[in-house]
This record gives sequence, structure tokens and C-alpha cells, in this order.
Amino acid sequence: MASPSDPSFTPILLTLPSLTPSLALEVLPAGLTLHRLFVQADGKTHDILIGPEDPTGHITQKYTNTIIGRYANRLPVGSFSVERNGFRSVVSPKSNEAPTVSLHGGPKGFDAYPWEPIADPSTAELFTPAEIATIQTRLPTSVIFKRISEDEEEGYPGRLLIEALVGLAQPEGAPNLTTDGKKEWNLGSVLIVYRAKLLEESKVTPINLTQHWGFNLDASLQEGDDTLTVKDHAISIKADNTLELNSEGLSTGSLLPVAGTYHAHAEKTTGRIGENFPERGYDEFYLFSGRATPPPPSILPASELKPEVDLVGAALSRDGPASEQVASLAGGKSGLRVSFATNQPGVQFYSNNLSAPEKGARKKIHGGSGAVGDGYPPGTAAFLEFHAPLAAWIHPQTRGPTGEDSLLASGEVYNNFVRLDVWYRDGAASGPSSGGD
Repeated sequence: MASPSDPSFTPILLTLPSLTPSLALEVLPAGLTLHRLFVQADGKTHDILIGPEDPTGHITQKYTNTIIGRYANRLPVGSFSVERNGFRSVVSPKSNEAPTVSLHGGPKGFDAYPWEPIADPSTAELFTPAEIATIQTRLPTSVIFKRISEDEEEGYPGRLLIEALVGLAQPEGAPNLTTDGKKEWNLGSVLIVYRAKLLEESKVTPINLTQHWGFNLDASLQEGDDTLTVKDHAISIKADNTLELNSEGLSTGSLLPVAGTYHAHAEKTTGRIGENFPERGYDEFYLFSGRATPPPPSILPASELKPEVDLVGAALSRDGPASEQVASLAGGKSGLRVSFATNQPGVQFYSNNLSAPEKGARKKIHGGSGAVGDGYPPGTAAFLEFHAPLAAWIHPQTRGPTGEDSLLASGEVYNNFVRLDVWYRDGAASGPSSGGD
């Protein structure tokens, strides 16, 4: 990232239009970082994202709520020939985590750059007029950011234009009835849409973007260790398989069934993360099961993105092909729950296992001092990163029902979205519930 004096560390505040907005989001242009996500529920203010108190703390507390790219997660270091639509290129991921491992885009990934807010959304190149109209009406507080990733940046071929929409949507619908008979209200939604296209002809690049956001829905209660850990949170992931990983965290190209393992969260008696918790915590990629209706594709011909096409509206829809909830996280005490809809094939679930509290800072709203040395211990966040399987172009058998290879060719557009819905239920002290959406 840039220096602490850089204006890209000044938060851009998004709030729902209300005297007491249920949701407010602070976005830093530096690393396209979601610094805070405030939720107002039952007279209490929560910040459901972990992270440093000071925005400049993200310089050292890397990968905390930032964008990740050009390719999320771990790739083998080396040179690989890629081909799509008759075009060929060579990708050479650079090592950073280990000599043979490239993590989150390499030594200087997308999280290390400032992103430019587009002052006039209608000038965005990768969103259609119909989508701009939807943004103006259904995402009343939003911003589109952009940057250009140059050819051969971190070993990735092709000059790439990326535009990212971040916005808040109003609550919708009547309350849900939870499995234990409680009412659960929608407090609004966060929508993130990534778009990208190659600016050069005859190029191919791997692309796999995600938001590396870490959630703790109870920490703002400040009730000691019980509310700082996420082991009391309940999690649901609609996946039949995880990716088999080698000792370095790289994909072996095989799938492992979740049934009968600690990854089968639906089989847990309580559904809580802490039940049957693995010794080293969670850091696995879950491949989503086949969905009743296939979601919109991640790669589409640029010619199909006609002026009347509205994939943003589809991402906001509660009853369309993009509406299925694929993951959910519920606090143990706060009464808060977040659910996720996306067109991505899977999710990386990481329980903050490698966190070193002596090297980071913890937000004051989470009971921290805000100073470095008073950070988050391991097991204090659930990172849920929605993206394509690791090295999907190398391992076709891990791609899942959509079969997408995470390659983008000239003349195509990358389209990746995740919608986070925030919920609050009655009877918070009764513990987490699976909800009803």
C-alpha cells in the first residue's frame, strides 16, 4: 500500500438513507478496503468486521478486508501457458508466501494499490446504462472504483481494466421466521461487483478476485473471550466437497467429500464453528454444490453486455438465479446473522488461525486499545472469501458445476458479485439460528 499520509487512507462513508441507518460502511481507496461495517440493532452499534483502529494499520495488517487480485489464494510458482478462444499467453506467478507459493496475487497484489473512485458512475466502462440506472435507484449510496493492472504486473499477462462497485441496499421483505420460532429482520445488504476486461488484443489472463473480509458478529458486545472468539458462531456452507491441499496449501487437483469430517457443518449438533474444531483451525476452500438454477457466469463475451442488460439487478434479486444463499454466519450472542449470495463457485473459510496479536491492533469497539501489540488472537474471525477454486485453469476436475476455468480472454468481460445480507433476530441470548431466507 501507499504511505500513511496518502489520501487513499481517508474513509469514504456509505450509509443507508435514514435518521438512524441500520448499515454504514467505511471504504478505503487504499487496497479497496472495507474498514468498518456498522450495524445498528436493538439500540446497539456493532462493527462486524475485524481490523485495525487506524486505517493506516492496514499497511501492516495485510489482507484484512481488502480486495485480492489478480488471482486470489495460492498458486504454484512457475511459468504456465494458458489458452482461451484461440489466444495464448504465459503466466508466471511470483513467490511471496514460500519459494514455491504465490499468495493473493504475489508480492504486490491488488491490495497494495490505491483505487480511484469514479466521480460520475455513468462514465464507468464496464457497467451498462441499465445497470447504472439500477445502481442509482436500488443502491442509493454506492461508489465505483477502478484501476488498471499493467501487463506483466506480478507475472500476469495483459493490461487489465478493473471496476469495482461497492454499495448498500435497503432492507427488503417481511421478517423471516427462524427454526426456533423467532422473528428475524433484514437490516439491509452490501453488494460488491467486480468487472474486468483486457485492454489489449490476443491476450489471456487468469483472474480470480475476492474480498478478504473477516467477520466477528459478537465482538462489539465486549463481554470478554466469549464474544471475541468466533467458535460460538454458527456457520452454514452449501458444499459437498473441499479441495485437497498439499502441505503448502496448494491444490492437488482432487476433491475431498465433507461428509463425516469437521467440514460437514450441517452434521454438527450445534452448528457452531467450535464444535469438532480442527487443531490448526479452518483454512479450506469449499466447492459449492450444484444450485437449482445456475447463477450468472463469471466470464461472458463483451458483446453480450448490451445496454439493456442488468446483471446488477440480478445480483440484488431475491428470487432470481443469483438469489440462492450459499453460506451463512450467525453470532452466538448478538442476534446478528450474515448470509451470502454469489455467482462464484466456492468460498475459502479461514478462522484467523495465523493471527499474531502482538503484531497487530484491535478496534476499540471490539474491546481493544487500538494500539499495535493488542491485536486479535487466533480464532477471532471468520474470513469468507468467495472466488474460483485455486488454480482452476490447471485443475479442471476441481471447477465444480459451472466448469469455469478462471481464464479471461480479450473480447470478454469478467463478472463477479457477492451480496451480503444482514439480519437481526429476536431473543439474541438464545444463541445462533440458521434463519429462514
